[in-house]
Amino acid sequence: MKGSRPQQPASASPAAVPVLSPTLRTLVGLAAAVVALAGVSYARELVGPLALAAVIVIICHPVRFPLERRGWPRWLATTMVIVVAYLILAVMALLLFFAGVQFAQLVADYADELRASAQGFLQWLQSIGLDQQAADAGASVLKPENVLSFATSLGGQVLGVLTAFFFVLAYVIFMAADGARYTKAEASFGAAVRPTIRRVQIFNSGVRRYYVVNATFGAIVAIIDGLALWALGVPAPAVWAILAFVTNFIPNIGFVLGLIPPAVLALVVGGWPLALAVVAIYCVVNVTLQVLVQPKFVSDAVSLSLTLSFFAVIFWTFIIGPLGAILSIPLTLLVRALVLEGDPGSRWLRWLSGDRDAAPLPAAEPD
Repeated sequence: MKGSRPQQPASASPAAVPVLSPTLRTLVGLAAAVVALAGVSYARELVGPLALAAVIVIICHPVRFPLERRGWPRWLATTMVIVVAYLILAVMALLLFFAGVQFAQLVADYADELRASAQGFLQWLQSIGLDQQAADAGASVLKPENVLSFATSLGGQVLGVLTAFFFVLAYVIFMAADGARYTKAEASFGAAVRPTIRRVQIFNSGVRRYYVVNATFGAIVAIIDGLALWALGVPAPAVWAILAFVTNFIPNIGFVLGLIPPAVLALVVGGWPLALAVVAIYCVVNVTLQVLVQPKFVSDAVSLSLTLSFFAVIFWTFIIGPLGAILSIPLTLLVRALVLEGDPGSRWLRWLSGDRDAAPLPAAEPD
C-alpha cells in the first residue's frame, strides 16, 4: 500500500543468558572444587611428586639469575638449576636411607626388649580389666597373616616411594627447562601479563621464604634434640635428629610425630624415667621453637594465619597423603594465588587467610 513501510524481517531475539544468584554461584563453585579435589586425590601418586618437584624447582630457580648475568647461556644456567635440585634430592634420599637402615638395625637389636615391653603393656591392660581386649590385641599382632600383610604393604610402599622419586627426577628436568622460558613472558606479551607474573612471583617468593625458615628451625631443633638424646644415652640419636628435622616441615603437629619413636625407645631401654626425660626435653625445646616461635616467623614469611596453617596440614594430608603434610603450606599458597589474588572482590577473604597485603582500608573520616 502507498505510504506503508515495508515490514522488517523479524530477527530472532538473542537467547537470554541466565543469571545465577550469588548463593547458586557459590554452590556451583563449591561443587566444582569438590570434583577437582576428588580428582587430585584419585591421582595423588602423580600429583604429589609433581608438587614436590615444583617446590624444589621454585627453591632452586634463583640459581640461574647470577649465572645469566655473568653471560652464561640459558641452557647451561638451566642445567645448573637441575644439578642443584638433584643435589637437594640426593641429600634428602641419603638422610632417609641412613635413618631407615639405622632404624631397621635398631629394631633388630632391641627386638626382645620391644617384645617384653609389648607384653608388659598387655599385662597392664589386663590389670585394669581389659582382659579380652588385651588378648585380642596380642593375638592380632602376632598372627602370621597379619605379619605377612604388613611386610607386603611395606614392600608396596617402598616400591611406591621409588616410583614417586623417579617421577620427581623427571619432573625437575621439565620444570627447570620451562622455568627458563617463563622468565621471558613479559618480554613476549608486554605489560598485559604483568599482574599474573606478579602473582606468580609472590607465590614463588613465599614458598622460598617458608622453606628457608623451616630448614633453619629444623636444623636448630635437630642438633639440640640429637645432642640431648646422645647425652641421655638413647640409642641412635642421629636417627631421631633426622626425624626431628624432617617432621619440622609439618606445621604445628610435626614435633609430636618426631617425639613418639624416641620416647618409646627410651621407655624400652631405660624405663619411665628416661622416657619422661625425653618428653621433657622435647617439650622444652620443640614446643618452644616449633610451636611458639617458628609459627610466628612462618606467618610473617608467607602471610598465612595460624589457624589456616594448622587446617592446611590436615586437609592436604587427607587429599594427597603424607606428602601433603610437608607440602601443605605451598599448596595453600598456590590455591590462594589462583583463586583469591586474581579476584578484586575477594580482598576480605585474602585478609581472612592472613594476607597482610589485603589489609582493610582505613575507614573514611565522617563529614
